[in-house]
Amino acid sequence: MKIYTKTGDAGTTALFGGTRVPKHNIRIESYGTVDELNANLGMIRSHAIDDHSKKIVIQIQNILFTIGSTLATDPNKAILKSGKERLNIPKVEEEDILLLETEMDAMNEALPEITHFVLPGGNPVVSSCHIARTVCRRAERRITLLNEKEPVNELVIKYLNRLSDYLFVLARKLSKDTNAEETQWIPKKL
Repeated sequence: MKIYTKTGDAGTTALFGGTRVPKHNIRIESYGTVDELNANLGMIRSHAIDDHSKKIVIQIQNILFTIGSTLATDPNKAILKSGKERLNIPKVEEEDILLLETEMDAMNEALPEITHFVLPGGNPVVSSCHIARTVCRRAERRITLLNEKEPVNELVIKYLNRLSDYLFVLARKLSKDTNAEETQWIPKKL
């Protein structure tokens, strides 16, 4: 199988189901940003982090592939004539969101209370978490815009909202684990 197909040379791409849309279509922007987020999570995993965090990040990456596949499917062609779903993949579930919340709660128990906003940075892995967090927020914005035009599973939006919070807490945990300094944002007095 060749990687290049040349079918996108005119600026369009195909959704699962065959519908061709411009590459700047909000659906493409949505799953493209989820893909970018997934690549950033891979960067986090490439650092020397604890095995438990690495395992959770891999679970998140798998869920992001599910989200991307769902978003890449033409909703008008998601169901085959036989009545079966076009994609035979798991859906985002409440338990996936609960996992993020449980992980955040556990990490927060071991962290000092946050009293100020924290400036992104500290070391490469912490910075990677903050970059992933901001890409996650962008994915969320793209998908909520898509949702205004074509309904998106509400659990997808909820999951991404919770994931950006998880990435912030993970950044704080990894700051602590690596003895990186957390720089607080202290606004200048006017």
